[in-house]
Amino acid sequence: MSFIRGYLLPRAIQYVLVTFLGLTAAFVLPRLMPINPIQQRIAQYQSFGVYIPPEQRDVMIRTLKELYGLEGTLFEQYIAFWKRLLRGDFGPSLAQFPTPVMELVSRHLPWTLGLLALTTLLGWVFGTIVGGVAGYYARSRWAKILDGIAMLVRPIPYYILSLLLLLLLAYVFPIFPLGGGAAVGVQLALNLQTIWSILRHAALPALTLIIAGGVTHFQAMKLIVQGVRAEDYVTYAKAAGIDERRVVFRYVIRNAMLPTVTQLGLSFGFVFSGALITEMVFAYPGIGWVLYNAVMNGDYNLIMAIACISVVAITTSVFILDLLYPLVDPRVRYR
Repeated sequence: MSFIRGYLLPRAIQYVLVTFLGLTAAFVLPRLMPINPIQQRIAQYQSFGVYIPPEQRDVMIRTLKELYGLEGTLFEQYIAFWKRLLRGDFGPSLAQFPTPVMELVSRHLPWTLGLLALTTLLGWVFGTIVGGVAGYYARSRWAKILDGIAMLVRPIPYYILSLLLLLLLAYVFPIFPLGGGAAVGVQLALNLQTIWSILRHAALPALTLIIAGGVTHFQAMKLIVQGVRAEDYVTYAKAAGIDERRVVFRYVIRNAMLPTVTQLGLSFGFVFSGALITEMVFAYPGIGWVLYNAVMNGDYNLIMAIACISVVAITTSVFILDLLYPLVDPRVRYR
């Protein structure tokens, strides 16, 4: 009972409140965009030489307002937004009318999840373990070499890094495909040909994400470990004759990795919003590319759907991490 009142209930209330505010922001932000989606849609029709009589124009405006959820006052739109959200119905995509928004999301989100979730985890594991060991043995030659490589790679903007690897490993040395999610003509089915094609096309963008994420976690973990190594309990453990590998992994890395665990939880939440640059450079059919097109076309419904999914994903991942944190840090106890 003390766990529920002292630990779970306050965090659950905070989770609900933050999620509510985040979803409210997802409703407000698209309406602050300088693009008027209704006028833009009508201008598109007229650019093709279509004449719209005034009475039909009024009917079209009313129809588009209904499709965009822009009918009535701002408060009425807000109530309608929550009703649609609770039903899981964001209406049709106006940029790809009449395809429902959730159909587009369900079609592209698995590509992003499959690529980003795995690379986020691998980059974190690599950076945390290697960075922790390199931080403990900071004076060794191999640690200095790795640190030099990290200092060389880290300042490179991600889009430059991805373009360099694309030119090197897909154009100069055609090891990987230039882009796409699968080979042209491959039917998406559960067979070896499809799986192999998807893996080949995902390998290069995955490599860029692992390098970029791994280097970041490596440098952060290395600096944290160098500070933890100087703690009194580490000195005492060495003086007590405890095996050095046990000291490194059980005492130093385990305590130093706590900030990176929080960072991992946040990273998993942002997976749902997609890696825009990655998907643009490698023409990967993920949710980031869909979000970019939605913003450029003023597709309110699609923008709000992706924003809402991202908000819920981030707050939920942080909430779950908060509940599991005592399993990682023995100093934290449910109170």
